[in-house]
Amino acid sequence: MRIIALMARRQFAPAIAIPTLIVLASLFASAPDAQAHFEHFTHYNNRGDSIGPYYAYEALEPEYAKPNEPTAIMFSVQDHDGHDTYNIDTMVEVYSAETGERLKAFPWTRQDTGDFQVFYDFPKVGNYQIVLSVAKSAANLNSIDPPRNTLTGTSGCNCDRAIFNISISDNFGTIWTSAMIVAVVAPLAVFGGVLAWNYSSRRKSGIHNNTARYVIMLAAIAGGIVHMAVYSEHASLRIEYSIFLIVAGAMQVVYGVIYTLMALMGDSVTGAVPEAAREYYRKTVAVNIFGLVGTAILLGLYAYAVIFPPPLSPNNLPEDIDAAGILAKSIEVFTVLGIAYLMRLEKQRLARYLRKEQV
Repeated sequence: MRIIALMARRQFAPAIAIPTLIVLASLFASAPDAQAHFEHFTHYNNRGDSIGPYYAYEALEPEYAKPNEPTAIMFSVQDHDGHDTYNIDTMVEVYSAETGERLKAFPWTRQDTGDFQVFYDFPKVGNYQIVLSVAKSAANLNSIDPPRNTLTGTSGCNCDRAIFNISISDNFGTIWTSAMIVAVVAPLAVFGGVLAWNYSSRRKSGIHNNTARYVIMLAAIAGGIVHMAVYSEHASLRIEYSIFLIVAGAMQVVYGVIYTLMALMGDSVTGAVPEAAREYYRKTVAVNIFGLVGTAILLGLYAYAVIFPPPLSPNNLPEDIDAAGILAKSIEVFTVLGIAYLMRLEKQRLARYLRKEQV
């Protein structure tokens, strides 16, 4: 508990925030202009690979494709600095990883941009290999090269090739989605259960409880977990966006946990001497300002990002408004109002204690 108290001193916020900002700034300065231009950064059946002078990303939509389901095989071909490519000639082939048989070939096509897709229904559960060929010079459009025993071989083709391995399953998507829901709900359920148990124990012992304090801290932690759950949705545009969301979510969780621990030990601290009560109050002010300012900054950045193109945006477009964003920001608005209430509550608590000591 003494360690937590020391962390909650006024120096806590800058001690965490300044190194974080330095790390993020260095990443922003050194990162390429863009990552893959997909709707979101996929967790499954995606890969990037070098292909001659380019770098190609591949993904499926739906991400967890099933057999005999219409599936988009998406590509984003960029140069090695992350810039868009234009007017490239490509051919796409689908091979069975088990038999080596070519199942489908899409003819040489001139792509206006390096972001394009083809559609295919994978026939059964199993592993497949997607071969992307990019011509080094003008190709014979609408023609198809013969199948090859060596997938990376370029004999008879003035081109570069990349191979992407994918898996088709009936139920992996359900398993993954369920696992992600459990990963979000389980920590909240455990923390909420601990708070409920503590609230009940203190009430039975005759100790005054403020329900709002527990609800606000749970909301702060929930906002952080939502950020960490949706970080991959932004990595396809800039990997730094995901790094920022992970750091922001972690800071929200840290704030919620530290203030909760301080609140739990608050009665013993403030029941000692007036100076101890004042010191405890100063610590709560520092921690709450850290949470209040940080959450307000997140709200401001979100408002800016949905109105104007966010900093470092590769496509110069505002962010889309989605359900996860609305949920996270609703929680954060509640958290900001709640933190303001907690600061007022702590001030009133100190005033009552000091008046009691003077009597």
